[in-house]
Order: sequence, then structure tokens, then C-alpha cells
Amino acid sequence: MSSVGIGLRAPHVAEVLATRPGVAWLEGHAENYFGGGPAVRALGRIRADYPIALHGVGLSVGGADDPDAGHLRRLRRLADALEPLLVSEHLSWSSVGDTYLNNLLPLPYTEESLACVCDHVARAQEALGRRILLENPSAYLRFADSTIPEPEFLGAIVRRTGCGLLCDVNNIHVSAHNLGFDPIAYLDTLPAPAVGEIHLAGHSANDADGRTILIDDHGSRVAADVWRLYAYAIARFGARPTLIEWDTDIPPLAVLLDEAHHADRVGRDARAEATPAGTP
Repeated sequence: MSSVGIGLRAPHVAEVLATRPGVAWLEGHAENYFGGGPAVRALGRIRADYPIALHGVGLSVGGADDPDAGHLRRLRRLADALEPLLVSEHLSWSSVGDTYLNNLLPLPYTEESLACVCDHVARAQEALGRRILLENPSAYLRFADSTIPEPEFLGAIVRRTGCGLLCDVNNIHVSAHNLGFDPIAYLDTLPAPAVGEIHLAGHSANDADGRTILIDDHGSRVAADVWRLYAYAIARFGARPTLIEWDTDIPPLAVLLDEAHHADRVGRDARAEATPAGTP
């Protein structure tokens, strides 16, 4: 049975409701539904036919301030109403005091920031009454003060808080290219039992100062290198709920469904190759 879903985007909601496409599950950005109204009612109707996951972009667990109590209350109400398959957030920060930035910003990987993130994740899970998954970011620079490799930093958060991981394979590929590390070694370092979801998306390339920088823009089909990395991830982690993300230059729904079907084929083939002959 397929475990591949797609990100639910506003241009596709009416078509999803009208056609009920053959996809395993759907994921929405949680903050889009905090205001109630028609969007939440439509999501409730979709929830009657599909498992739903909530993906947050504004909790700012990597910031210096504690997670916003009002934000957590709104997220809890939404999650209690929808009973989502998964709830996830990003390893990033996006707010300082009353200032909110429309971006997912990086943080240095130090013992001090690790303690801060763990405290914030624990507070969020307690407020929500459920486990959350934390997503690895895409990176374009390396902090001089960072002393802990990212996959080890994520593993430490898992051990200290009991949270899970959302393994964004495209982000790993983008960061590995930009920062010059081995993406396979990164996957091998992640604690496999903690991986509760996988994201796949497209990226773009930008030439700057004589070198190519990959940009995680979620605006195209999944690249061949990312598909190969996904196959390795599935062979190592086993079947995991997998999502096709597409946030810019959003195409017809049929394109997302085609990507989801391809992810299903890649995952099945990877699991078959990882299973020794004669194993049930």
C-alpha cells in the first residue's frame, strides 16, 4: 500500500474535494488554518476521506525566546479537531520578541543552542499533548561557532525530548552540495527509528562567485540525485510516510500526483532491493 502523500495547496483544494484523487494522505501548513473559516471547513471535509498531517512554519523552536503560548494554543485546537497523522516543525527560528520574519532562519549547532532547542521542543510537545517531528533545514552557510554536526545535533534532540524526525531528503542534498559534506554519511548518522516522515521537493541552481549554489525553492520536480538519495533513505529506514512538496510555481494537481506515484515506485524498488532473497 502506498505511503506517499502530497502537500495540500489552495489552488488544488476544490479539485481534491471534487475528484478524491488516489493519494495516500495530504499535508497542510498549520498556520494557514489558524483563522478558521472556509479553509478549515474544506480541510475538515478532506479529512473525512484522507489522513491529514500538519506542518508548522512559525513555532521558531530554534529561537532564543520560548515558543509563543498563543501559537501553541491555536495549533493544539487545530490538531485536536483534525487528529492529524503527524505534526511537524522546522529546526529553525523565525521570531524575536514581537517581530516575526517570513523565513526559516538557521542557528549555530552548539551545546548552548542544543539545550535551548530541547527545552522549546519539550515545551511544545507538552502544550500540544503529542509528539512532534523536527525537520532538518536546507543550508547555505556554516556557522564558525558550530561544534556539533547537524545529524548528531538532531539525534541529541531526539534522545533528550523523545521527538521524532522529519527527514527532508531534498534539504540534505541541497546542504551537502552547498557545504561540501557526504549526504549518505548524513543519512547513516540519523537515528533511523526516530524518522517518522520524509519530504521530497525540487530545487533550483544559482551561479554566484564562480560556483553553483542550490536553492531549496520547492518549485520543480524532484531531481535525479534526490531520487537516488531517497532510495537509499528508504533502504535504510524502511517504508515511511513520504510527501511531495511544491510551494512555488505550483503546477496542476496531476503533476504532484505523478511525482507521488514515482516516489511510490522508487520506494517499492528500494525496499525490494534491500530485502534479502527468500525473506518473507
